[in-house]
Amino acid sequence: MLSDRRPILLTNARIIDPSRDLDFVGDLLMADGVIREAKRGIGAAGVPEGTEILDCRDKIVAPGLIDMRAFIGEPGAEHRETLATASQAAAAGGITTLICQPDTSPVLDDPAIVDFVQRRARDTSIVHVHPMAALTKGLKGAEMTEIGLLKAAGAVAFTDGAHSVVNAQVMRRALTYARDFDALIVHHTEDPDLTADGVMTEGEFAARLGLSGVPTAAETIMLERDLRLVALTGARYHAASITCAGSLDVLRRAKDAGFHVSAAASINHLTLNVGDVQSYRTFFKVSPPLRSEDDRMALVQALADGLIDVVMSDHNPQDVETKRLPFAEAAPGAIGIETMLCAGLRLVHDGTLSLSTLLRAMSSRPADLLGLPGGTLRNGAPADITVIDPDIPWILNAEDLKSKCKNTPFDESKLQGRVVRTYVAGRSVYEYL
Repeated sequence: MLSDRRPILLTNARIIDPSRDLDFVGDLLMADGVIREAKRGIGAAGVPEGTEILDCRDKIVAPGLIDMRAFIGEPGAEHRETLATASQAAAAGGITTLICQPDTSPVLDDPAIVDFVQRRARDTSIVHVHPMAALTKGLKGAEMTEIGLLKAAGAVAFTDGAHSVVNAQVMRRALTYARDFDALIVHHTEDPDLTADGVMTEGEFAARLGLSGVPTAAETIMLERDLRLVALTGARYHAASITCAGSLDVLRRAKDAGFHVSAAASINHLTLNVGDVQSYRTFFKVSPPLRSEDDRMALVQALADGLIDVVMSDHNPQDVETKRLPFAEAAPGAIGIETMLCAGLRLVHDGTLSLSTLLRAMSSRPADLLGLPGGTLRNGAPADITVIDPDIPWILNAEDLKSKCKNTPFDESKLQGRVVRTYVAGRSVYEYL
């Protein structure tokens, strides 16, 4: 981070604070790493001497984004991504807090490893990084981890990353223990037996391409099981990645019943569909696989209605050796930290989603679920801020992205709107020139 801690006044901006449903034209003053004021008409006369004043006319000032699901290779797979490179990409995407996943080598299933990631992030990252710890030892789904000790070490939630806990008894015990520690369980809802060797969503497109399919029931059945276990235990539960309309019905029933349940959708499943795979384009191979256009539209509507709580990047860098392969053999995953917001703005520009709803799902709602101090522009809150030009047109060139790997499904896409400045604790960590 830069060493300059002068007070900064952002003037004439459209200020959106989804944590309080505020949307107005005004000014924001930050000093000493926190937000001092955000209101109409602060003006240069009412700020400390030496304050840097930036005119943000036609720009949006919003809380820094919180990405709730990102794979970062460190430790063990630094050739795919490091905390340093991921943080550079995050800053360019308006993300001020990254939540990293436990499927590293070694797995984040021990307090010492959780502590290592936090110390390493403090030394090398320009944004905040918080780890989710493993739900089961070695991500094997057989024996749960020491939830209390891992939470005390700094884990913000518990998950087996891209692995599902198949054993219902293990899942029930984990939910019970998590409830006693007020810990959040985050689960990848995909039955591996139903998924088997499938590589894209079951249906017409898979048949045309001659590829083995994955039924959406693989997700819905696992989610239904989990929510029945939540009913038994009363635990806090978050579905890591909802991708189909059938899962929305299950989620809605659980929320209507008053369970402590939330869910996320990835930016890929909100903006892309199975048709984008076209001629075996491996950069569109993700897990769970892209769904039908009807499923995508149902997800967007669920986000607009508040049924889907969070939008996350599902950032999963893969190098050339694992992506430049026949579709069935290529590793699933797409990078998304740097493109999460700008891809999401597509939904705003086409009128299917309000900007405040999108920003809430990317900032204040993740902060609430994880108990983090960001996601708001309240006085005294951390000065984690993103400044957005919502209208600037540009074409994405994957080689310009800051992630180590370049496996983005949005390569050469025409986009409208991008982050122009990012502040973490009042320090400028990114500026678009």
